[in-house]
Amino acid sequence: MNNLLAVRIRNRMGDFSKGQKLIAKYIEEHYDKVAFMTASKLGATVGVSESTVVRFATEIGYTGYPELQQAMQEMIRNKLTSVQRMEVTAGRIGNNDILDSVFNQDIDIIRRTMEETPHEDFYRSVDAIIKARKIYILGARSSLALATFLSYYFNLIFENVLLVQSTSEGEIFEQMIRVDEQDVVIGISFPRYSKKAVKALNFAHNRGATVVAITDSALSPLALEADNLLLARSDIASIVDSLVAPLSLINALIVTTTLKKSEEVSQVFKRLEDIWDEYGVYEKVDDKSIEPAL
Repeated sequence: MNNLLAVRIRNRMGDFSKGQKLIAKYIEEHYDKVAFMTASKLGATVGVSESTVVRFATEIGYTGYPELQQAMQEMIRNKLTSVQRMEVTAGRIGNNDILDSVFNQDIDIIRRTMEETPHEDFYRSVDAIIKARKIYILGARSSLALATFLSYYFNLIFENVLLVQSTSEGEIFEQMIRVDEQDVVIGISFPRYSKKAVKALNFAHNRGATVVAITDSALSPLALEADNLLLARSDIASIVDSLVAPLSLINALIVTTTLKKSEEVSQVFKRLEDIWDEYGVYEKVDDKSIEPAL
C-alpha cells in the first residue's frame, strides 16, 4: 500500500472508532478493491454507515472520500493486470445496463479531463508545434491509434510531421536520430505505460527538443520528460483503455493549430477538395437517396 496512506492510517489508528478501525483494516488488506468502491459500498462491505466512511477519509487528512479514493487509484494505476481490470469492470457495472454504464463512465472521464487539463500547457504546446522545424509523434500499443489520428490531420496542416514507428527501440531511435532543440516530440501513453514511449521522450529531452506528453497523471513516467504536460483521464479499470478524453484533447490540438494557421490551411484544403473531386476519393451521395421513405 502507498506509504503516505499507510502512515496516515497508522498515525490515527488510536483515535479511530470501532467502525473506522474496520475500514482501516479493510483498506490495508484490500486497497486495490477499495480504489473503485463508492463510499456506500465500502460501508456496506465492512458493516458501517456511509457517513462513517466519509468521516474516516477526513480523519486521515483528505478533503473527503473522493480524494481518498483518488489517492488509492493513483497508487495502483500502473499495476492492474488485464484480468484484474475485467473483475473490477464487472463489479462496477453489476446489474446495470452495460451500454449506459460505459457511456456514463466516458462522459465523466471527459468532464474530469476538462477540469484538470492545464490551459497554459495546452496553448504553449500549440505555439511550440506551430514553430517547430519538425514534429515527431509517438504512441505505442493502444495509444498508437491516437498517434495515427493526430498524425493524419497534422500531415494535412504541416509539411514536417513524422509518425514514429514503435516496432522496436532501435527503430525508434533511428527515426529520431536528427531530433534537436528545433523540434517538437509528442509522446502519448496511458496505463499501463509503454517503456518505449518513456525512453523515446527521454531521448528527445536529452537532445533539447520540446517534449509534449499526453498522458493521464502528473505521476506518469512520461511527465518526467515533459516540457508541456497535457493531462487526459483514462479509465484505468476498464477492460479496454478508454481513450475518449485523450481523443477529445487531441481534437482540441488539431482545431487550435488549424485556426491559428487558418489562412494557410484553408488554401491547402481547397487544393485537397479539388484533388478529391478529380480522383473520386469520396463516394458522392445523392440527397434524394437519403430522404426517409413516406
